[in-house]
Amino acid sequence: MAHRWRNDLTHEDVTPRTAWLNRRQIIGGLAGAGLAAMVGPGRAETLEPNSWEEITSYNNFYEFGTGKSDPAENAGALTTRPWTVRIDGMVDRPGDYDFDTIMRKMTMEERIYRFRCVETWSMVVPWNGFELADLLDLAGVQDGARYVAFETLFRPTEMPGQRLPILDWPYVEGLRLDEARHPLTIMATGIYGKPLPNQNGAPLRLVVPWKYGFKSIKSVVRITLTDTQPPTTWNTIGPDEYGFYANVNPNVDHPRWSQATERRIGGGLFSRRKPTLMFNGYEAEVASLYEGMDLKKNY
Repeated sequence: MAHRWRNDLTHEDVTPRTAWLNRRQIIGGLAGAGLAAMVGPGRAETLEPNSWEEITSYNNFYEFGTGKSDPAENAGALTTRPWTVRIDGMVDRPGDYDFDTIMRKMTMEERIYRFRCVETWSMVVPWNGFELADLLDLAGVQDGARYVAFETLFRPTEMPGQRLPILDWPYVEGLRLDEARHPLTIMATGIYGKPLPNQNGAPLRLVVPWKYGFKSIKSVVRITLTDTQPPTTWNTIGPDEYGFYANVNPNVDHPRWSQATERRIGGGLFSRRKPTLMFNGYEAEVASLYEGMDLKKNY
């Protein structure tokens, strides 16, 4: 079932779980200069690897608080079993799909992807998961469907951020169907070969590596196929700041900051900001999806 996307990153680009964080903070800026990975035909990129500790302790998940360390501190109470995902809308087989049943039916792969936040920080993450297209095929997409809507769990008793009017809960996101079916788009269930930690969106999250991180919705409980563009949380709150597409684009600034460069988490004492790549380095794979579109207007 899997589309066998060819990965351009290896384990040389990510630090093992046992990485020595303190040592890396001292020499990271120098050591990182020796690590390169291909990001397109004939083009190389210097990558700053990330450890298990960095990936799981520095993230945005407002359901558990607005600070970068809040999710790791507050997500322990989240219950992730049993877990079901409702797939509905324009599908042949709508229903509540048990997470463990889904896992048995999917082709699991490791995908080492760049991750770029709209706030201009970035990481390299070794995800484990399966292509979203395979899950959509399991439900059977009907003719006429054009978009895929996603919804995060709403459980204020276990997600303290949802008790506050930070966002309009539950968190929702959406993709065009061709974006959702692209081989790069996955549903992640783990990192570094281990189950996805709660703070990273357990047990099931979307990962769309050529888009800003807020598009990769966490702790998904509902997927809806529709023929109209669905509302998305940040686009609804700030349409002038957060577009529906949210493709990584160094040529389109956020109204309050430039997107031309990024800061690698864990870059070390001597690290510098690096240029942001178009589509986060996946231009060769996804640019055709937006052929003829004005990428500044459709940001």
